[in-house]
Amino acid sequence: MTTNIPSRYAQLSILAAIVTIALKMGAYLLTDSVGLLSDALESVVNLVAAIAVFFAIIVAARPPDDEHSFGHYKVEYFSSGVEGALIVMTAILIVISAVQRIQGAQPLESLGLGIGITGLATILNFGVAQILRRAAKRHRSIALEADAQHLMSDVWTSLGVIVGLGVMQLTGWQWVDIVIALAVAVHILLVGWRLLRKSLLGLMDSAWPQAEQQQLIEILERFGEGELTFHALRTRLSGSLRFVSLHLQVPGSWSVQHGHRLMDDLEAQIRAQLSPVSIIIHLEPLEDPASWADVELFRPNHKHPQREPSDP
Repeated sequence: MTTNIPSRYAQLSILAAIVTIALKMGAYLLTDSVGLLSDALESVVNLVAAIAVFFAIIVAARPPDDEHSFGHYKVEYFSSGVEGALIVMTAILIVISAVQRIQGAQPLESLGLGIGITGLATILNFGVAQILRRAAKRHRSIALEADAQHLMSDVWTSLGVIVGLGVMQLTGWQWVDIVIALAVAVHILLVGWRLLRKSLLGLMDSAWPQAEQQQLIEILERFGEGELTFHALRTRLSGSLRFVSLHLQVPGSWSVQHGHRLMDDLEAQIRAQLSPVSIIIHLEPLEDPASWADVELFRPNHKHPQREPSDP
């Protein structure tokens, strides 16, 4: 059985989240800081999200079947969407906690120790986030990418909490703790929105990024040195896999074998630069006017142009 390498990184994320929660909740219980509580709540979300990522990666690795002939890659968008929704919910909980603290602000205890414990958790999160970010790029996993972004948002949140609590320790300003919590809420709310938006775009079959589309067009334009043409180019993303379909126009006198060999060569060039990618090419005779008519992306009620009776 092939090892699912991305799932190993998801397991690392789960382990890191458990350790981080223990550290940050300990820091909160020592200090009773609402800022540290908000930081700990985000780490709880990290754990739930990491578990969702793990199962999403497992499902995405399943081969295509009768019910999912294009594979299961899109499940990663659901994972990142769940993560984004959880982040937004966490932001709301933090705001509620901060508002409640406004009504009964009280001095904090053991701030130095709490800051030190939070700093240790922050270093751990930063290291794991960098590992996940590199793995996401290597394996083209949106789920791992979302998890890495979430961990980095936790890192910046923790740094902000540490700095704010340090200021409060030096000045004695109790309101700083509440301001920190509200700032954390705003920050992770933006992170959650970005993840939700990216997931929704993926579920709506968004096209490739502009740079990748341009790379594909350059490959097609170089192929055949201008003697061949193409149109009806469609691209979409599904998790870590790219999909592309196009119509390739060749001289009508070519044999089927010649045209098939040509498509194999073109697909090999595309895969060499843009893997992993699923390619569908529709071969058309260059001289047939009907070949030029198919330029629209989606035509549910399209009727093929009428051919002359003599046409084969």
